[in-house]
Amino acid sequence: MNKVYPSAAAALEGLRDGMTLLVGGFGLSGNPENLISAVHALGVRGLTLVSNNAGVDDLGLGVLLKARQVARMIGSYVGENKEFERQFLSGELDVELCPQGTLAERLRAAGAGIPAFFTATGVGTLRAEGRETRAFEGREYLMERALGGDFGLVKAWRGDAHGNLVFRKTARNFNPLVARAARVTVAEVEELVPAGALDPDEVHLPGIYVQRVVLGVGHQKWIEQRTTRPRPAAQEP
Repeated sequence: MNKVYPSAAAALEGLRDGMTLLVGGFGLSGNPENLISAVHALGVRGLTLVSNNAGVDDLGLGVLLKARQVARMIGSYVGENKEFERQFLSGELDVELCPQGTLAERLRAAGAGIPAFFTATGVGTLRAEGRETRAFEGREYLMERALGGDFGLVKAWRGDAHGNLVFRKTARNFNPLVARAARVTVAEVEELVPAGALDPDEVHLPGIYVQRVVLGVGHQKWIEQRTTRPRPAAQEP
């Protein structure tokens, strides 16, 4: 039951060109940065990348885009990456934009073994072109397919040798959905604890959804957009 691998590169054994890679994170929060760096170092290409967003130019998934390792991107928000914009407008990158809630539900459906579902989101828009629609109780709904992948890369705060995971605050975003939807899920954890050390009531994702665990190193708390305001002037007594 020990699922711990000695390095991020070892935990990605079997990753090949052309595979579909699901990656957790929201902006730069909850990005499995060690695993992303390992994918970059492996040099695999032609990847289909599924993630809420594409990171920024030199951080997060932007590293893979800059290295031309991604052939297709499925995501819901891509506004912070100029290299993504350039590749998309030049035709180098195939892009499918998916409403954020729909993307989350497509991942959840894959993890639950549900092949498709109907949603009102996207009806009457470009999203609905060429897709099946159906009326329920007088309202039209759009059919969306579940979205699984070959590998899922997730980031957790704590994890044990059995793959049980605890996420911290905003990092508990798309990571649990990605973990459930992938055939092989690799979890990068900030703190690795022995099996049995986690309180079962505190576990956010059971180890049954995780096949491999790696202890990350050098984690950084990136800030995507730093917003500041002037310090209020001191008031006279």
